[in-house]
Amino acid sequence: MTGITGKRGKMKLSNIGYAVLTTLALAGSVISTANAAEYKLYYLGGQSNMEGFGYVDQLPKDATHTSQDVMIFTGQMALDNETNGGVGIWQQLQPGHGTGFKTDGETNQLSNRFGPELLFGRTIADLAPGSKIAIIKYALGGSGLAIGVGYGNWHPDFSDGAGINQYDHALTTMRNALAHTDIDGDGVADRLVPAGIVWMQGEADAYDSQAAADDYRANLERLMNLLRAALRIDDLPVVIGKITDSGMAEDGSVMDYIETVQQAQQAYVDDDACATYVTVTDDLTHSSDAWHYDTEGFVRLGTAFAEAMKDLEHECQQTE
Repeated sequence: MTGITGKRGKMKLSNIGYAVLTTLALAGSVISTANAAEYKLYYLGGQSNMEGFGYVDQLPKDATHTSQDVMIFTGQMALDNETNGGVGIWQQLQPGHGTGFKTDGETNQLSNRFGPELLFGRTIADLAPGSKIAIIKYALGGSGLAIGVGYGNWHPDFSDGAGINQYDHALTTMRNALAHTDIDGDGVADRLVPAGIVWMQGEADAYDSQAAADDYRANLERLMNLLRAALRIDDLPVVIGKITDSGMAEDGSVMDYIETVQQAQQAYVDDDACATYVTVTDDLTHSSDAWHYDTEGFVRLGTAFAEAMKDLEHECQQTE
């Protein structure tokens, strides 16, 4: 696999890779002797528009129920060098996994917000009748790919302080999620099959500096390759959400370097046969805070992510 560089990144990769392989092996070992459930596994990550700022009480009634065939593990958010990031538990998908969600690894405290995970999970399940879906989510608002950007960074070579950053928290989330072989609690080990990555992030880099924006293309490719490697599939489908500017600033632009980051996102998917770009965000309305989409926007974004993922899975299978 290309794009995986840096001694520190490889060390972290080997740890999570072992956990993933161990979990999948344990699940697979019982499939011949028990009625194991097979789940298509998706990782959802990024910053605040993945974290989710839609209001649960503004959802249409048919979107408020608990999904029976979709499980979710949302890792506890943490800043760089905090040690509680990534703990969590599996539960059936329902509203409340947006900003304000908390978990101590034993119980989940749902919030009054939701993110793209809600309609992504429900839509991807609807598009594959009879299938079971598992979502691992870790995102932190205001986080950037470049070191020193935002409220936390995803750079694999981060070494300040204890050297723990958002990339580490994401790997910890995966490791904790995959340590559970029976995610639905029915007493039978489940088989989790990695199926895709959804990434919604870039605003922090587009806001910070031209240098951070210039580095975004390389940083994005490296991180996506490392996440693919953590899930042990080199060409795992990757869906990238286009960042957009609300224009709610005196000069008309909240993010001065957004065009560079958008071009980097487009260039990444153009160069990767198993990546695609979701641009529905061009038509979404921002809330009054100027950064986050409104409730309808998160409904549409989650749905668009699922539809794009379904199409991309088919395209990637055709090229194998």
